[in-house]
Amino acid sequence: MNEPIVKTNTKNEICTVTINRPENLNALNSELLDALAKSIEEISTANEIKIVIITGSGDKAFVAGADISEMTEMNPVQALHFSRKGQRLLGKIESMEKVCIAAVNGYALGGGFELALACDFIYASSNAQFGLPEVTLGIIPGFGGTQNLPRLIGPNRSRELIFSGKMLSAEQAEIWGIVNKVVEQDTLLAEAKNIATTMLKNGLTAIGFAKETIRSGLNMPKNEAILHESSIFGGLFSTFDQKEGMSAFLEKRKALFSNV
Repeated sequence: MNEPIVKTNTKNEICTVTINRPENLNALNSELLDALAKSIEEISTANEIKIVIITGSGDKAFVAGADISEMTEMNPVQALHFSRKGQRLLGKIESMEKVCIAAVNGYALGGGFELALACDFIYASSNAQFGLPEVTLGIIPGFGGTQNLPRLIGPNRSRELIFSGKMLSAEQAEIWGIVNKVVEQDTLLAEAKNIATTMLKNGLTAIGFAKETIRSGLNMPKNEAILHESSIFGGLFSTFDQKEGMSAFLEKRKALFSNV
């Protein structure tokens, strides 16, 4: 029996999503994009899941890009729809209230890099490599890379990476601010789960609003974003978790957040 192309495993409120096409270096084709979108939709509404980790199957690739064997037969309209399909998926990940961590365990190229950028932050194994090589194929990134990467590391470095098609090592990606932490491959998932476990101790409702405030604020003028932050800040004072968190601090005890 064939294994699913997207595997999920939930333990202790953390769901690990594994992209499972190792024979194709986990390349993204239409079937995989649909399967991943379905998994993300289910995870988004699952109360037992609080934090998500996305990784790739095998020890070579997170996702080595979109599936060129599928793309080579596309006409312009089909390519447009393929791009929009990928963008919708990544938009679901970006807008999901739950924290989503990319555990990059090898090549993260093209659509794979764009997928990692859609997550809240990236942990990478020491053998990971990052790049947007689309110009070497006569196209450009189509799953949000030309927009998300400049917002993360600025336009100049983004231009260099996109125009050259070169790959960055995990260490260089960390220096550039793309990757939060580089670890050995055999400890990657454990490290991602460790930071997820730390977050689980905090007010997850507040974390969800912090995620939304950061995301929406990046697309606002700063004066509007500051006002938006104040609105969210004030609104949270109507929640049980705010009252519990501050009472616990004053009483020198551990907070028991409701996370609802």
